[in-house]
Amino acid sequence: MSLLKSVYPYRPERVVTYRELSDATLRERIENGHMAFLKYRNSTISYRRERILKVAGLLKEHSRELAELITFEMGKPVREAVAEVRKCAWVCEYYAEDAAQFLRKKLIKSDAYDSYVLYQPLGTILAIMPWNYPFWQVFRFAAPALMAGNTALLKHAASVQGCGIRIEELFRDAGFEKDVFQNLTIGSGKVAQVIRHDAVRAVTLTGSERAGASVAALAGKYIKKCVLELGGNNAFVVLNDAHLDYAVRVALEARLQNGGQSCIAAKRFILQKGISDAFISSLMEQLREVVTGDPMDERTRLATLSSVAQAKEVERQVNRSVEMGAELLYGGKRKDAFFEPTVLSRVNPGMPVFDEEVFGPVFAVTIVSSPGDALELSNKSVYGLGIQVFTESEHHARLFIEGAEEGSVFVNGMVKSDPRLPFGGVKRSGFGRELSLEGIREFVNVKTVWVNR
Repeated sequence: MSLLKSVYPYRPERVVTYRELSDATLRERIENGHMAFLKYRNSTISYRRERILKVAGLLKEHSRELAELITFEMGKPVREAVAEVRKCAWVCEYYAEDAAQFLRKKLIKSDAYDSYVLYQPLGTILAIMPWNYPFWQVFRFAAPALMAGNTALLKHAASVQGCGIRIEELFRDAGFEKDVFQNLTIGSGKVAQVIRHDAVRAVTLTGSERAGASVAALAGKYIKKCVLELGGNNAFVVLNDAHLDYAVRVALEARLQNGGQSCIAAKRFILQKGISDAFISSLMEQLREVVTGDPMDERTRLATLSSVAQAKEVERQVNRSVEMGAELLYGGKRKDAFFEPTVLSRVNPGMPVFDEEVFGPVFAVTIVSSPGDALELSNKSVYGLGIQVFTESEHHARLFIEGAEEGSVFVNGMVKSDPRLPFGGVKRSGFGRELSLEGIREFVNVKTVWVNR
């Protein structure tokens, strides 16, 4: 039986270990989830609403304590972790308010005396979640899934098991019955046996392309619904007519938030030539003011990455791109798990910082002549999660809205997830949607009913 480890990236000598569930205990937990579903599916929307609102209240009440746990396990600045916890309360409140409307019987005229569509829960859903947003990624699945009447099994990243356990406690403390939401303390080696279990009806994964391909293959083998939210290589396009100061401010947040360790972080900075010099100059000036250091300090904006291994991977991507012709304008150095904010110019397709998903505070800059060239270059990616474009021209905005091969297009704002809007990607960024109406309907049985006299 193996151990799962949580290591504080800022003080790597601080380690907490968790014992992995045995196969027998794992099977029991899965079966308990199914038994809980058989009862929970008959609960009323108001019953679920009352409890999910209690979860929201607990998240707000304990936001600082929960934030410190997030920071300990994956290293983000604690002020960002507090914001993450509060956003989880928001998604709970959103579905508490709107789930009844999203799941309401839909009447349809047909040749029948009566015909309609019901939205009924599927059963026990497995959620495989990553370390980078260890609360938010879970809650944006759990809030709609539980409001729809499903039960949930969480396979969290090995390094954030403390978060997984604490989330299960929150649902229990809010009055959800035992086994409606369970954290499974297991490594990736036991995922297959969970997916193939008859009691598990669907699976959702947020993670890497490699993990997504593996899980999708298993879900397909056992004919189970699957939603994948995978990597992203989002372009941040700034055209000549953009508001420069505003675009730079947004660029800092879009790239530095969570240390750049986000699928929807801005990664490829595509600048039109007329604004490029001023943008780069202003960007580097503001990077010099970024406070780095202890993630538990409220003043810190950029802390360590999640691990030394992650920082070394970013270092490899930067160094290899420089070897291939990129110009290092700012930063570029690593110390243990900390990687400096870095600006590279002359970035072209074929370089790691253009082609790959860079999980670190690296601004990879490419300069283009026209909006059309910017769109063409932005689409030159295997990923399609989101794009942000900055322009004062409705014509140019429409060009990207219509032409970007992405799951989301944000004009004059950074790509972000919002409970009110569907979230997901195309191409190798995955399939299916989370959040909004589309998210809650991913894990329901859309049942057609046709009745004759």
